[in-house]
Amino acid sequence: MAAVKVGSNLGHKTGKDRHQHGVVAEEIDGLIKAYKDGRVERPQIVPCVTSTLAPGLGVTSRDTVIDNFTNIWARFYVPIKFHGKLPLLVYFHGGGFCVGSAAWSCYHDFLARLAAKANCIIMSVNYRLAPENPLPAAYDDGIKALMWLKQQALSVCTDNWWTSQWNFSDVFLAGDSAGGNIAFNVITRLDSFHAGQAAAAIKPLTLKGIILIQPFFGGEARTHSEKHSVQSPRSALNLAASDTYWRLALPCGANRDHPWCNPLAKGSVKLEDFVRFPIMVCISEMDILKDRSLEFVASLGRAGKRVEHVVHKGVGHAFQILSKSQLSQTRTLEIMARIKVFISGI
Repeated sequence: MAAVKVGSNLGHKTGKDRHQHGVVAEEIDGLIKAYKDGRVERPQIVPCVTSTLAPGLGVTSRDTVIDNFTNIWARFYVPIKFHGKLPLLVYFHGGGFCVGSAAWSCYHDFLARLAAKANCIIMSVNYRLAPENPLPAAYDDGIKALMWLKQQALSVCTDNWWTSQWNFSDVFLAGDSAGGNIAFNVITRLDSFHAGQAAAAIKPLTLKGIILIQPFFGGEARTHSEKHSVQSPRSALNLAASDTYWRLALPCGANRDHPWCNPLAKGSVKLEDFVRFPIMVCISEMDILKDRSLEFVASLGRAGKRVEHVVHKGVGHAFQILSKSQLSQTRTLEIMARIKVFISGI
């Protein structure tokens, strides 16, 4: 798994930066460049790989089309050394809603290892990206993926290669960064669409819990960690990049107190009336999102929800997929162990 050496790549540019293809509206160097004429460039900072895995890992992987019209697909990871029915983890990758792929090599490596260590099937959803498809497109794709799973569970003639090992009464939603935001908002939207009955909407699937890894939330008011955390030049997320992602992803005219960005802002979903599933939140000590995540956890607790969290010391945003340091590798194993316990203990 290669570390992404972004260096100055998270510098923000806007407005009058001229390019041979037009005027740049928003840019995060090395990751995304959005032009005023609607074109978008994404340098391939992380290689995309096929579903092939080393035989010794004990996991097999394949890609499956979810929806041809919107080009939603998923990469499945299935342990082959485990007998019996396995829980299913529906996973959404990070990337500020604007970059990333289920085929990125760093996610392919991380999720294959997680499937092996946590003894679970993983469905990694490749959703549509902003700004071409601003929010709620990614949320809609997440709901569509769940409804596709529902149809697989209802079908007696399914020919999918993994369904014989799947326990559809043991389903979890998970994601890191923007993917954590997606996992959360998929449930809130399902709940609102079905009058507080998200669980009934996806039967016979039984959702057992939600796992949010460094969830990408924001707000107009800055937290202490957003204002004062010292980020290295190689950090996966700084404040300028975070703001740019939100400008590209949110509906036109919305600010960072939009409910999709700030679940604690006025007008957002009332946590007391929602989130009927256990939640685990994984937080990085060096992440600018640390304080916002801690505030989110505290709010869930005050609302009487079953929530647990862990703060991983000495590491930053997306360390589990983007860093090769020994400390990051140790913390990654800790995340995998916590996820295994969370899945098996519910």
